[in-house]
Amino acid sequence: MNYTSLKTLGELRKSGYLTKTIKDEMRDNLIYALQNKIDVFEGIYGYEDSVIPDIQRAVLSRHNMLLLGLRGQAKTRLARLLVRLLDEYIPIIEDSEINDDPFNPISKFSKDKVAVLGDATPISWIHRSERYTEKLATPDVTTADLIGDVDPIKAAALKLHYSDERVIHFGLTPRSNRSIFVINELPDLQARIQVALFNILQEEDIQIRGFKMRLPLDILFVFTANPEDYTNRGSIVTPLKDRIDSQILTHYPKSIEISKQITFQEANLEKKQIEAVHCDDLIVTLLEQTAFEARSSEYIDSKSGVSARLTISAFENLISSAERRMLLNGESSTFVRINDLYSTIPSITGKIELVYEGEQEGPGKVAQILLGKAVRTIFATHFPSPEKIKRSKEKNIYQPVIDWFNKGNTLDFLFDESITDYETGLNRLSFLKDIVQKFHPALTGQQQLIYMEFLLFGLSEFSLLSKQKLERSLKFSDMISSMFNSSEPEEDEDFLNEDYMK
Repeated sequence: MNYTSLKTLGELRKSGYLTKTIKDEMRDNLIYALQNKIDVFEGIYGYEDSVIPDIQRAVLSRHNMLLLGLRGQAKTRLARLLVRLLDEYIPIIEDSEINDDPFNPISKFSKDKVAVLGDATPISWIHRSERYTEKLATPDVTTADLIGDVDPIKAAALKLHYSDERVIHFGLTPRSNRSIFVINELPDLQARIQVALFNILQEEDIQIRGFKMRLPLDILFVFTANPEDYTNRGSIVTPLKDRIDSQILTHYPKSIEISKQITFQEANLEKKQIEAVHCDDLIVTLLEQTAFEARSSEYIDSKSGVSARLTISAFENLISSAERRMLLNGESSTFVRINDLYSTIPSITGKIELVYEGEQEGPGKVAQILLGKAVRTIFATHFPSPEKIKRSKEKNIYQPVIDWFNKGNTLDFLFDESITDYETGLNRLSFLKDIVQKFHPALTGQQQLIYMEFLLFGLSEFSLLSKQKLERSLKFSDMISSMFNSSEPEEDEDFLNEDYMK
């Protein structure tokens, strides 16, 4: 039955409509979703066997919950998706500030209205999208913001005493009655403000100042917090934490493939960019591996975490770097190259918190080290590891490439060079193509060129070649001569890095 056509309390009674608490409502809708294989958390990847089942158990148990995890772990997104478990529409007494249930009003305004009008009391219907409140906890949040306070202007306008309930200005919490109320970054909330939440969570009601009035509220609370906040900015007071029924731990993606799904879904790209710029899966893998390297790097504060936003922003920069080069060269389409990874450095440096050793290196250098480690890790999954070849004393399949550079040859990749010049430069080393064809015979065209460039990057990370980043290009040369060549004041000699010599 379409109840939304009902306009009065009397019509609602006759229809047989029954109201539920918000927690019962969400529980019933989740049961229906589980039985009918409906994905409530569509677009959330990597939590299918961990976080999502915990949230489902909390909803079935009618629990308020705390989502605890490092930044960029989709905590707020999960909270917002809980709206899908609400009924599409619910009735409220018309003009009620706190979404009064027509069958059980709790505010003086609504009680008086029902007392006077009875079954003729007008009702209205609110959509589930209106039943979600989100507040970022900051140190300047007050009790009046969350709970409410006396409004002297209202008292003067209505000529009422301050003790009259009608002069109260309700805060966010009572206005979220029969709704989901999310408080993000809970530890940032001052301890005395957290105390104001005790009674709401335990007794499910509030008291404003010294008034005898108590409002029995119907709210599902969802809090989010970062463990780092417990030491750096504040903490969740123990009695409040004790009153939160379920604490659910979030985490970063556990695999490269899951990370890719998140990046592709969240990247903000125009249709023209997607059509004109191709990005090979190898380069996306390198990008995702960079984030994994960052999360275990000795240069980065592990307590702060490395947000999934790093790879999302970096992927957008990758595509834009190739697009810019395409526009400069008057080309109609292009593809992302391995050297475009350097264009992601601005996306990386802003997403990492460095420890002392990292500060000594500098954020730009740390970003390059992370990219290098990602290349080194992924190289071993596509080509034989130079280290294993050296230990086994087998014939070095990379020796022709090394010998070519040992003869004094160099190879420069301009970041903005055309596809033709890029291809011409790589084809100077026919050995590269031979190696790629041996281990990846199905590759042709652009993919083959990318893997040829990847070979050079990989050999440099294993200290078999020198890679120098100049202002407008990358220069590959032999290791020995580069050690004595200091003619390029702006070069960035990665092979001199202690990290690269390990």
